[in-house]
Amino acid sequence: PAPAEAGRAPGPPDGGWGWVVVFGAFISIGFAYAFPKGLAIFFKEIQDFFGTSYSEIAWVSSIMLATTYGAGPISSILVNRYGSRPVVMFGGLLCGVGMISAAFCTSILQLYICVGFITGFGLALNLQPSVIIIGKYFLKRRPIANGLAMAGSPVMLCTLAPLNQYLFDNFGWRGSFLILGAILLNCCVAGALFRPIGAATAPVKTRETEEGKDALKGKITEDAMKMSSSPNVPMEDKTEEEGEKDCFEKVNQYLDFSLFKHRGFLIYLIGNVLMFLGFFAPIVFLAPYAKHTGIDEYSAAFLLSILAIVDMVARPTTGIVANSKWVRPRIQYFFSFAIAFNGACHLLCPLASSYTGLVVYSSFFGLAFGMVCAMLFETLMDLVGAARFTSAVGLVTIAECCTILLGPPIGGILIDTFGDYKYMFIKCGAVMVLAGTFLFIMNYYNYHMLAKEEKERKKKEEDPKYIRTENEGRNNWNKDSAQDGPELEPLREEGEGVKKEMNGT
Repeated sequence: PAPAEAGRAPGPPDGGWGWVVVFGAFISIGFAYAFPKGLAIFFKEIQDFFGTSYSEIAWVSSIMLATTYGAGPISSILVNRYGSRPVVMFGGLLCGVGMISAAFCTSILQLYICVGFITGFGLALNLQPSVIIIGKYFLKRRPIANGLAMAGSPVMLCTLAPLNQYLFDNFGWRGSFLILGAILLNCCVAGALFRPIGAATAPVKTRETEEGKDALKGKITEDAMKMSSSPNVPMEDKTEEEGEKDCFEKVNQYLDFSLFKHRGFLIYLIGNVLMFLGFFAPIVFLAPYAKHTGIDEYSAAFLLSILAIVDMVARPTTGIVANSKWVRPRIQYFFSFAIAFNGACHLLCPLASSYTGLVVYSSFFGLAFGMVCAMLFETLMDLVGAARFTSAVGLVTIAECCTILLGPPIGGILIDTFGDYKYMFIKCGAVMVLAGTFLFIMNYYNYHMLAKEEKERKKKEEDPKYIRTENEGRNNWNKDSAQDGPELEPLREEGEGVKKEMNGT
């Protein structure tokens, strides 16, 4: 007989080449998150060059972020079809092409297309595959691996903020975009590190089994043709019905829409959609706000570096804390607290009128931002499991892209209307505190319901009446199957073969 492990996919190695994969994800995730924020250094100069308002220039980052998240389902489908490695490498190529094209733009609309859509789509092809492949390589150490990979964002932001200022001073914004386009091609190198992980041994199938299944399929097809040729069943209707079913099955194969019936997934989705309305705007406008208060350009760029340095430490630390035995069973509460803490920082930001106050705000903001980002995908995987995580990421990001798209422009409109940045920070803080409170309450409800459902399930299993009813139902099904005649024997044999393959025997 075949060994018990034959045909089974191996468990996540939780180490080995997985740490190299984490390094590749560190680079690709870092660019995906940090690059739209680092471009804020050029906004003031591009705004003066094209003569646009704050809200118009904010659309560049908004479109890029919205495309990065909105293209999540496309990225998930491509990962399911081709794997993470080629998708990330193609995404890095798109990022480079988008930024190099942006260097030759002559209008703000062209910047929207090149920087917003092309580069944003390339970043989408870097983000989701990097997060997905970590879940395939890690299980026990997954929060730590996610925290280390997500630390790529603050490291890149810490590097890009002063680098962008240096590039602008020496080459202008057009020359800077050319150089940044070349730097983004390093995502192709990161993608090359994503070695596919799959089943150690494929299930062994004999030629006779395959021939028997082919004969069964041929018989079913022949019967279907006979039924379709009868006058009571129009052939066109059946063809259209089967075509629609096949189309839906193909889509559902890559995106699991049954997740919208998952209580925990819906709670996570609503809370995150609300949170992203105020998540990115404070970073986009932090450097312009510092310049607006009279702080020089390099000091304003250094605020982003301070935020990134604190964020850099906060992400892996949060991953270690989240992996502890006290926090991991109730990680959703920790995530809710991080979101509310983030909002509280923005509400207190208008009190920071001096450069020292902005340094303190940037430090606390970096801590809160790192806590949220380190658990952003870990909490989703905790809710839906690794098997459905690929579809969940795609569905979540397409829903989040709407609020991500609107967040910075709404902040820009508030700045243009009132001539003051404090209303933008207050709006972002209030929204995030509301999102954190919503998630805390609803996660308490979800944990309570899960405990109740588990208790009922154990009670049913221990009830002898339930066990007897279940056994009688199984016996009746076997009896009915035995009376169906020999024509269904191939179906039963195939079903037993599938069960054996699933049990690894």
